[in-house]
Amino acid sequence: PGPKARKTLMKDQKFVSQSYTRVYPLVVKKAKGVWVEDVDSNRFLDFTSGIAVCNTGHCHPRVVEAIQRQAEELIHMSGSDFYYDLQSTLASKLAEITPGPKEKRVFFGNSGAEAIEAALKLARYHTKRPRVIAFLGAFHGRTMGALSLTASKVIHERGFSPLVPGVTHVPYAYCYRCPYHEHQYPGCSVACVDWIREDLFKRSIPPEEVAAIFVEPIQGEGGYIIPPPDFHEKLFQLAKEFGILFVADEVQSGMGRTGKMMAIEHWGVVPDIIALAKGLASGMPLGATVAQSEVMDWVPGSHASTFGGNPISCRAALATIELLEEGLIANAARLGEYLLKTLRGLQKRFPVIGDVRGKGLMIGVELVKDPETKEKAVEERSKIIQGCFEKGLLILGCGENV
Repeated sequence: PGPKARKTLMKDQKFVSQSYTRVYPLVVKKAKGVWVEDVDSNRFLDFTSGIAVCNTGHCHPRVVEAIQRQAEELIHMSGSDFYYDLQSTLASKLAEITPGPKEKRVFFGNSGAEAIEAALKLARYHTKRPRVIAFLGAFHGRTMGALSLTASKVIHERGFSPLVPGVTHVPYAYCYRCPYHEHQYPGCSVACVDWIREDLFKRSIPPEEVAAIFVEPIQGEGGYIIPPPDFHEKLFQLAKEFGILFVADEVQSGMGRTGKMMAIEHWGVVPDIIALAKGLASGMPLGATVAQSEVMDWVPGSHASTFGGNPISCRAALATIELLEEGLIANAARLGEYLLKTLRGLQKRFPVIGDVRGKGLMIGVELVKDPETKEKAVEERSKIIQGCFEKGLLILGCGENV
């Protein structure tokens, strides 16, 4: 960090909560497109996309114009107590762009964690069932309900017990990592789902007490894990078999990041509930819980938010969706294919790269000490992230070694 950045870092250490996870000392001043400039005029290429938020790039002129125009007309009028057209217009657009032909309703919050919290409350309210299933490696947020669904790092939970009861974590389809792959089941694509049906539902959890299964179409924090081709289909069939709601957490993977509007579209599954945030409004705070109308059947007073779906965030989201539909989703698919191909070329040259995987521009590079044993290269991953920062490239880690 330069002299101006160092001053900010000292002030931050004194006055700001140190619970945040800062990976390197980047003190941002401004950003445009894929470029970020710090307070000392150093420029960086941002491969983090503002931590999976700026799917339209930083400060896209059409998003900026939409925000400015709306700020001159109406900044706030709580949608939980009053009405404004932007909120219902955005809700109808989200009902259109999310999978499934059925009518949908939308609850607006301010973040991904709030979208998950709303989904958790709604699932229990609609089904009148107490239990939920989530996956090992999952990250759904840090508020108490979302944290209870999360199981990616123990640091997230240390010191905060007891969490919300009734959550059972099961293995995600990790392919070569799946603990049920080599021993009990012949195929990883259905192993974890079979285990839920044949073991969990018969030995531990009554399926008629399960309200919902929460799943990331592609695990993000867990290591950018892409499940086998029929995993989500089998999981969806299991949910329908027992009257369980299928909840897709698209907070990180949605809004065009994977080359489709929603990542779950790659597997042809229609969720009962979808949680959205991050890339929804190009950096403005907005979360959305989208559910089929017959599922979102709660009554006035059941759930609300003072700022959720505020006019400026709604206007930014509508501009974002227009840009995605006009070509940015196709751009993510095209550039993602190029980047995957190029990274796999690097994999042939550098044994430390054990795997390159992704869809669209949601891409992970897994680092290993030995390509045969796949021992995780944890320290090497941290050194590469720091080395890239020093050379002007912003990347982030997920899992232990990706």
